[in-house]
Amino acid sequence: MMNVDDSQFLSTMSGGFRPQAHWRSCSGRGVSVAVIDSGIDRDHPDLKGRLAESVEARVEGKRVVFEPSKSGDSAGHGTACAGIIAKVAPDARLNSIKVLGAAGLGDGNVFLAGLEYAIKQRYKVINLSLGTTKPQFFSPLHDLLDRAYQAGCIVVAAANNLPQPSFPSVFSSSLISVIKSSDPDPMNFGFTFGEVIELTAPGVNVRAPWPGGGHRSLTGNSFACPHIAGIIALLLEKDPNLTPFHIKSALYAIASENRRGS
Repeated sequence: MMNVDDSQFLSTMSGGFRPQAHWRSCSGRGVSVAVIDSGIDRDHPDLKGRLAESVEARVEGKRVVFEPSKSGDSAGHGTACAGIIAKVAPDARLNSIKVLGAAGLGDGNVFLAGLEYAIKQRYKVINLSLGTTKPQFFSPLHDLLDRAYQAGCIVVAAANNLPQPSFPSVFSSSLISVIKSSDPDPMNFGFTFGEVIELTAPGVNVRAPWPGGGHRSLTGNSFACPHIAGIIALLLEKDPNLTPFHIKSALYAIASENRRGS
């Protein structure tokens, strides 16, 4: 049984388990966040100096290896997601794992390898604004998410924009799944307990950086996901020892308070 006192970040005050409010003043300092995507434009003004590592996949026969990336962002998607994270958690350490090519397309096995790479590096937060509907990837993704959970990596995945389940967002027990809402305030995220996709966050007309130094207004579940990844970085700065279970419980509690206060 865990003993709880007033000095602890997580408290069991009236209304149940909830994080104390001062996490909102954090900036994500010291928290590593992996963006598995199309790469990141490290020279964008919104992201300059914020990229700790940038690697990209290369296929060697039947193996996928990762090497330092010099190609930047192939599609813009990864830069947009990284910029959203950086806006919510400006001092988080961003790490780019490039698995998608032009037009945001990629191979499922390369996606698996990118997730495995992030788990081996023990990045604390892993942003997956991508997924697959192909059933052959169900089991290997499920196994990798179990490994991530056991390693203390917190995986945040976007739901499919189309009315069809995608993996891994439907594995709600071992990750945090997110769908878009029209509320523009990232702190006012919500949840629907018992649904396959549990959390809602801003994902409609989100202003995000785009390769080349500009910005675009973007809509989709992909852009809701990094808002939650940024929130998690704030929580982890306050208490780096929080487990994936703690984080999910804290998000539920905060969302409950948001709903009561709205």
